[in-house]
Amino acid sequence: MESQGVTTEMFRLVDHAVAPGVYPDMREYGWQEDAWPELWPKVEAADILIVGTPIWLGENSSQTRVLIERLYAMSGLHNTKGQYVYYGKVAGMLITGNEDGVKHAAMSTLYSLQHIGYSIPPAADAGWIGEAGPGPSYLDEGSGGPENDFTNRNTSFMTWNLMHLAALLKSHGGFPVEGNTQAAWDSGTQSGFGSNPEYR
Repeated sequence: MESQGVTTEMFRLVDHAVAPGVYPDMREYGWQEDAWPELWPKVEAADILIVGTPIWLGENSSQTRVLIERLYAMSGLHNTKGQYVYYGKVAGMLITGNEDGVKHAAMSTLYSLQHIGYSIPPAADAGWIGEAGPGPSYLDEGSGGPENDFTNRNTSFMTWNLMHLAALLKSHGGFPVEGNTQAAWDSGTQSGFGSNPEYR
């Protein structure tokens, strides 16, 4: 992405005291610490979000679930057009581990991301897994991870598709507002809903 002029930043959720929960600031709900309010501006400003996780016991890590909870906590906010805050942004997923399950791990997270408003392009997940059972991690010497053609191809396709979709949305001002703003729905502008009840 950087070679194409995209500014990137990476952070590990586990390095920050991010509390689990579905509210913007969990300190208001009994937690001593919560770094999410400090991380949120970085996430909100990003046009592209890539979630990375290991596979542990066949599932995403607990930190990934905390991230999804905290993203969900902000999903009621709105962008400048009055749409939900993640409209016009795209997301993908990178997964690693030494057991099978890349597609399974991506499935629930990508669903969650699109449900809260992110757009998901084709081939939006990539991963690498070593041999089943204990073994080297991706960057360990001799793992074969960095040389794996399948992983490299999928990572490349995902990266380009994320950039393509983000550029398309950005150049067109995101999604049109017709039919997808809470305020319009609440005020009675329900964009065709109920116009053909005989077909329901």
